[in-house]
Formats: sequence, C-alpha cells, structure tokens
Amino acid sequence: MTKYPPLDLDGAHVAITGAGQGIGRATAERMAVLGARVSIGDLDLEAAKRTAADIGGTAHHLDVADPASFAAFLGEAEQANGPLAVLVNNAGIMPNGGFLDLSDALNRATMEVNVFGVVHGMRLALPGMLERGRGHIVNVASLAGKFPVKGLAIYNASKFAVVGLTAATRLEYAPHGVSVSAVLPSAVDTALASGLDMRPIPKVKPGRIADAVVGSVRTRAAEIAVPGYVGALATLAAVTPEPALNAFRRLVRDDRALRPDSPERDGYRARLDQDTHREENA
Repeated sequence: MTKYPPLDLDGAHVAITGAGQGIGRATAERMAVLGARVSIGDLDLEAAKRTAADIGGTAHHLDVADPASFAAFLGEAEQANGPLAVLVNNAGIMPNGGFLDLSDALNRATMEVNVFGVVHGMRLALPGMLERGRGHIVNVASLAGKFPVKGLAIYNASKFAVVGLTAATRLEYAPHGVSVSAVLPSAVDTALASGLDMRPIPKVKPGRIADAVVGSVRTRAAEIAVPGYVGALATLAAVTPEPALNAFRRLVRDDRALRPDSPERDGYRARLDQDTHREENA
C-alpha cells in the first residue's frame, strides 16, 4: 500500500464544490469542526454565504462547468485560506428519464458538471499539490458509477467516467505524494434524488457521505462505498449471470427512474431544464 505524507486537517485549507447544501455543506461542517480553513464554492452564491456564515468558512461563486470560474474560485480560495491541501469535487446533477427522452442540452450539462467539473478541478489543483509533494483529492462519484440503472443512462455514464478518472489519476500521482479517492454513495437523501424511489438501494443522509469524505483524508482509500455493503453488492452484480440479474431487477421494479415519481421530482427536473435553457441562451 502506498504511504502518503500525512495531512492534518487542523489549519489545512479544504475547498469543496457544491457546498451550499447537501453533501457539500455537511462535509464543510465536519471539516470546520476539525479545524480546517474551508472554502465553499457553489453556483448559488447565497447558499454558499449561508454555509460560510454558519461554519466560519469563506464563500465563493463557482460554476464547475466553466474552467475560468473554477480557476477564479481556487485563486480566491488560496488567497483567503492558503495553499490547498484537500479538494472535494462534490458538485453534480442527476436528471432522470428515458435515454431518448432527455434533451441534448441536458445530456451535455450532465457531462459538463459531473465529468468536466471534476476534470477542471483536478487539473487546476494538482500542479500546486505536486509541487508541494502532498495533497488529497476526493471525487464524490456514485454507486451509479458501478451499477447501471434504467432511466439514469447519462448520469451512469458520467459517474462511470469519474470512477475511471479517479482510478487512473490515483495511479499516476501516488508516487508524488498526492492521493485521489472516490466516494461512492448509494441514493442520497438530498435534492439530487428527490422524489425518486430507488428501493432496494438505500437512501443515506448527507452526513454519512461527509463522514466518508473526511475519513478518506486519513485512510487515503481508493474507493469508499456508502453504505459499505453496497460496494460489495455492485461487485457481486458485475459477476452475476445476466438472466439472474435481470430477474432480480424485475423483482425490485428497477424501471422507476424512467419517470418522475412525485411532484417533488418534477420540480427538480424543471429547475434543471430551466438552468440548462438559461445557459444555452446566455
């Protein structure tokens, strides 16, 4: 096992994307309790400011899909809080629906946020970490990066990409003292999965994902599934004969993500469509 230079969170600079709410906010809270200087980036600057006011961090506007915005975020963050020790790539979106039913614009937005948002952050953070010979990057992926689900095809594609990106860059930079880890939640009880009934996949609270992110700073584990057993189930599914796996899928009605399950989900999709339309016409 690779031995990385230790990282003490007390006084360390931690930057978190999508930290105005949900997993990002919970992670920011835990990092701050441990003494970290936390930079909170979010597309919703007001949400970022509320989080910063509550935990004592600094708030910054951030559009992870825009490399210039990401560069400005990290520049401001380092000016305020010092050299970056930990980057948490957390921001993401999860549209659901049939593959042929989602718009090209929404598909592109999913890849821009979920994949290139991670790429931009890593490309900007890694040079400084490599120069200092230490650092840690956490990419919040998903169990959907291991296990495909009907109605989440593009989301699946984006998270499979993040899992692969994390694994490959981990190999590249481990000899230089910089670790890259992936956290793979099951369905999370936030706006991202609002209104989706994903049973038997459990919905977990943001705090459990935040605990895994914080824990990765100590363990530097390659992948951390939350809850832990879902990672083993995804591995088992990969070697299960397709007829048996499909029978199980039918039993648990695995087609529920093909359609919104509630007005709450309709609302989330409507906000995504509105944001995407606004970007197209900007």
